[in-house]
Amino acid sequence: MIGNGKKNEPIQINADKEMNDIAENFNAVIKRLQNTNKDLREQSVQLMRYAQDLGLSYEKAKEEERLRNKLSRYVGANLVEKLINTKGSEIFENEKKEVTVLFADIRSFTTLSERMAAEEVVLMLNEFFGIMVDIIFKHSGILDKLVGDELMAVFGLLSPENDAPSNAILSALEMQRATGELMKLRRRQGKETFEIGIGINTGIAIIGNIGSENRMDYTVIGDTVNTAARFQQIAKGGEIIIGEKTYHQVQRQFNVQKKGEIKLKNKREAVKCYQVIM
Repeated sequence: MIGNGKKNEPIQINADKEMNDIAENFNAVIKRLQNTNKDLREQSVQLMRYAQDLGLSYEKAKEEERLRNKLSRYVGANLVEKLINTKGSEIFENEKKEVTVLFADIRSFTTLSERMAAEEVVLMLNEFFGIMVDIIFKHSGILDKLVGDELMAVFGLLSPENDAPSNAILSALEMQRATGELMKLRRRQGKETFEIGIGINTGIAIIGNIGSENRMDYTVIGDTVNTAARFQQIAKGGEIIIGEKTYHQVQRQFNVQKKGEIKLKNKREAVKCYQVIM
């Protein structure tokens, strides 16, 4: 110690080495911070992409839900997914195709409705059509339109064409039975009752979006449709009248007998028709 008069060794100060160590440690910390900042920026970009993808997925899900709700008014729930998952728009293209068309109509509806209050008529039709449409959907049919007391359905657009005639007749038979059960219930309730006539025809028809700029309908038109409507007009309450092509495709599946021939407008030869026996 200097204080006791003894000789002491000079103080060694390694300032350069210590400063270098501090600098190296500082640089290492800076590098780690830079790497962390880079990782955070990359993660932020990735999170933004995820957010955009989630937003698009949400919008797509909402659009699909809107489409499902719209389609469910025309086809059964079991067919909605098939339409949703159809690639492209081919199912809605304008085309000529063999289909089976079904018309059902309440007999003597005008006379019946004159005896009922307006609210009762609406309730009756809603109840009746609710049952009928469910039956059509069950057998892979599409509801084309409801006009007053008349219903039009199309088979063969969403199922194989060969199945369309049998699906239409299965629908018609179930519709007649369901109408009978509904009328039994209405009779017990003291309400007005009715019967329905059904006409079915198979053939080539034009399928497409038809209408105006403000309103379009995806519908079926042509001679096949007109003939099915005519069969419905001649069908008595409880009857199912079918055309010749329908008959040839289903004669081994159902009990069918010849009804006769009818003369149609714009046709030189009479058209054969048949009755499906319940």
